Amino acid sequence: MKKVADMNRAELSAFVQEELRAKGMDMVLSGGACVSIYSQDKYVSMDLDQISTELISPKRRLIREAMEIISFAEEGRYFKHPDTDILVEFPQGPPAVGEEPVKEIIERQESTGILKIISPTDCVKDRLTWFYHDNDLQCLEQATLVTQENDIDLKEIERWSAVEGKSEQFEQIKERLIQR
Repeated sequence: MKKVADMNRAELSAFVQEELRAKGMDMVLSGGACVSIYSQDKYVSMDLDQISTELISPKRRLIREAMEIISFAEEGRYFKHPDTDILVEFPQGPPAVGEEPVKEIIERQESTGILKIISPTDCVKDRLTWFYHDNDLQCLEQATLVTQENDIDLKEIERWSAVEGKSEQFEQIKERLIQR
């Protein structure tokens, strides 16, 4: 097994997910770490948002017990391993983008196990949620980085933007999203 210090974000996330799955907790990676992975690290996130795929998230005590087995210690809302600066967080699930559930979860084989990660299209929607509702320009830039490196379903993002009541904002940024 690869040392934690030598794991990239995808490998570390798969490592954590494998341990949690062994304990009956199914997680998917979401948030900024997906941007890091999908942008080839043009954006660097220092935390892994692991979100339960279940309607009711597992109890924190069960997560803590599983994380301790793989040498992560709870520090506030995060879990920290002594051999990496990357933190692990467990936001409330199930995974959603705005008002809708995530449409597609991808399973990728990593050297440390199977990584469940939201799709590039859902990653863009996740970032646009913050842009649309909080005017977070950094998240718009992150969405753009993902579209530059991945095939995304622009029609799906347009449909979803309409559901979010943000069709006008989508039209204003559409060209930015399709530049490659």
